[in-house]
Amino acid sequence: MRGRTVGRSVDPPGPLPRPGSEASLLGLPGLSVVLEGLMFRSVLRSVLRDRHRFALPALAVLIGVACVSGSLLYTQSLARGAAQVQRASRPDVSVEVRPIAGGTPPGEALLRRLTSLPGVEAARGTLRGRAFLVARDDSLVGTPSADAGVNFVPDTHGVDPRYPITEGHAPDRPGEAAVDQWSARKAGYRVGDRVRLVAAGEVHQVRLTGVFTVHDPATAAGGTLTAFDAATARALFAPAPGRYTSLTLTAAPGISSAALAERVTRELPHGLQAVTRAQLDAEAAAAPDREKLGTLLLLFAGIALFVSAFLVSNTFTMLSAVRAREHALMRAVGASRRRVLGIVLTEAAVVGTVAAVAGYGLGIGVAALLTRLFGAVGGPVTTAAPDVLSPPVLLVALCVGVGFTAAAAFVPALRASAVAPVAALRTDTPVAALSLRRRNRYGVAVTAGGALLMTAAGGDLGVLCLATPVLLAGLILLTPQLANGATRALRRPAGRLFGVRGTLALANTRRNPRRTAATAGALTVCLALVSAVTVALASLSTTAGREARADMPTDLRITAVDYAQIGAHTAARVSHLPDVAAVSSVREAGIRLGDGSVVWSAVVDPKAVSQGHLAPLSVRTGRLDDLSQGIAVTRSLAAEHGWRLGDRITGRRLSDAGDPVGKGLRLKIVAVYDGPDALGPALLPESAVAGKGDITSVLIRAEPGRTAAVKEEIRRTLHDPLLVVEDRADAGRDAEQGFGQLQSVLYAMLSITVTVAALGVANTMGMAVFERRREFGLLRAVGLDRSGVRSMLRVESVVVSALGAALGILAGGAAGAAAVVGQHGAVLEVPWTALLILFAGAAVVGVLAALGPGARAAAVPVPQAVGGETG
Repeated sequence: MRGRTVGRSVDPPGPLPRPGSEASLLGLPGLSVVLEGLMFRSVLRSVLRDRHRFALPALAVLIGVACVSGSLLYTQSLARGAAQVQRASRPDVSVEVRPIAGGTPPGEALLRRLTSLPGVEAARGTLRGRAFLVARDDSLVGTPSADAGVNFVPDTHGVDPRYPITEGHAPDRPGEAAVDQWSARKAGYRVGDRVRLVAAGEVHQVRLTGVFTVHDPATAAGGTLTAFDAATARALFAPAPGRYTSLTLTAAPGISSAALAERVTRELPHGLQAVTRAQLDAEAAAAPDREKLGTLLLLFAGIALFVSAFLVSNTFTMLSAVRAREHALMRAVGASRRRVLGIVLTEAAVVGTVAAVAGYGLGIGVAALLTRLFGAVGGPVTTAAPDVLSPPVLLVALCVGVGFTAAAAFVPALRASAVAPVAALRTDTPVAALSLRRRNRYGVAVTAGGALLMTAAGGDLGVLCLATPVLLAGLILLTPQLANGATRALRRPAGRLFGVRGTLALANTRRNPRRTAATAGALTVCLALVSAVTVALASLSTTAGREARADMPTDLRITAVDYAQIGAHTAARVSHLPDVAAVSSVREAGIRLGDGSVVWSAVVDPKAVSQGHLAPLSVRTGRLDDLSQGIAVTRSLAAEHGWRLGDRITGRRLSDAGDPVGKGLRLKIVAVYDGPDALGPALLPESAVAGKGDITSVLIRAEPGRTAAVKEEIRRTLHDPLLVVEDRADAGRDAEQGFGQLQSVLYAMLSITVTVAALGVANTMGMAVFERRREFGLLRAVGLDRSGVRSMLRVESVVVSALGAALGILAGGAAGAAAVVGQHGAVLEVPWTALLILFAGAAVVGVLAALGPGARAAAVPVPQAVGGETG
């Protein structure tokens, strides 16, 4: 009971801090600052003392930070390079007039009207399309995706400000061309040479009349830029007779781009838009492909950092075990749990800071390397030089390095702070068996959940992306128990192969199953990713090859490489070759029906497909000989729409933009057939579709036994490096090899994470040498020689690496298989050889990781090790 007092009531004081405790010392004025300084100096001394133990964790974080900062610096340099090219290209453009999607391109009459508009100093019609410069050895000089051709528009002095001629003169008649300076130098062409060009699907022999300098997105991306006279450019690139790709206007002095665009807009017919120079620059700077590349690079950098977290966590866990008595003594003399926690996290922050600064420096080199790997192939302007001191990227590097290191060390720091003061009297802190049993229960539940998610995914990549980490987390939780089981199973074989060294190695692996799990976990994550990629790409490659061979309707097929096209006269030239039984070009045409649905058809030569001359088509009703009078549809398409032989289909053809164009079509169904997808789901005669369209392929049937000879003859006749002539075997092989480049890029990026995981194994073995000096000394004292010590550590390292690899390959292979099985028509292909190579590679990692630690352990002096303390 609280007693009454006269006057003001006073609450009794709370409990006083113990004399000498941290709370009592921090209550003194200014002493807290002194203690914080002393603590930081103590942390620095601790880090310097154990620098050999922090070296590999710091290196792992350094690699991750270098990947992050290098990716950011590289994307920044790409953006600056694109901005520089855009500012330098087309310096005369204030406003561009261009068609909206599906609109009619601007014509000559509009150009004349805009030229006389007040505020317009100059106007020009621009023609631009694909033109490929061929080298003397029949290879392409530039990158096909960037090669371009333009019209040369001279002023009254014969000069085009966009393409200033430095050698020779501008092209002024058909059969002449000028090329950019970089392309001419790379190809070894000089003014006056005869050069080969491919444009509009045809090979052209022209005389090189001039060389010009240019800053253009095409050359910046590694492509070539070829300029033609007005008549030639119109024939090659005009979207329609009398039309231009776009119109560009130069504003008169005192007129802003926005003001001119407003005036121009009032003069434009429907379907055209006026775009200011600022908008054009913004569109060029957006570059969605560049953003995708930056995101992909950051994704792999994040994976490398995640794997490095295993290494950091394992290091601080082992250090906490070594320093258990040190932390207990700190607690015994008055340090709080928060103080011990802060000391450990400060050590992690110091290590992370050093790694972040060094990683940023290495990231500059990574950015330069990425520029060489992903930049244009020798283009004159690819990226700007990386900004050596970029404050935003430097800040990100520091936050990532310090943040990841501290986060990875938090759980070990928390455990270190939980050491009781009485532990100062102990020499060991045993791990409770209950916590391992709890971990096993959690591991079984999480693994089962991940397996169920993966089974139920049904090919849904979103669900698989969730199921795979869950499955990996469950396996990592179960790794201690799996390690115990694996070592028990391997005890007898290891004893027979390696004798007492193998038995001791397995016993050491079982001694601390959590440490084994943490070490193997990094390899599990890495090899799971590699295995998933391996299985998925192998299956996709096999599927693509089978589909390509099955979809090949004829003996031979001509296709164009990406960004190129097949000439309109290609089929006619092939038809005159000997041993060609039938040939037809194939175009794709869409028809919008009256009910709003769309029917896609293959436009072919009706004579070639009649009576099965071109490809084996199974006619169910009607005759393909009558194709010139109507349309043929597949049986499945007829059933879908309820059509029968003799019915009439009405609709309008679709443009490339997907809009109905031209007059209405009324087509009679003359045949119902079954055939390959390349000739379906409907066939139209060439006469039924007016206007030109891109030819998707040319199909050829050769006389029996003459396929190979015809293929070679076609290649010699066309002599076009942009056309691919292939038979069924070629089509399947090319489709299978199409994934090779992607696989190489993914493997190269994932190899960084595998390197970090290998550092984790080496770090664990190295830390074990410092922890177990006494053990090694005793083993040496009882007769185990130096080679026996090295062999013991080598077996231990290989067992841990093999365990992590086995779990990773299992989980990754399952994820890759689940992704493939859920896709319609996909064929599951398990590359057993590649997976076995991955497993063997993990064993090699284990051997290499034990080399340094094994040498240090074998060199431990026996008297010093037996008489000294651990740590």
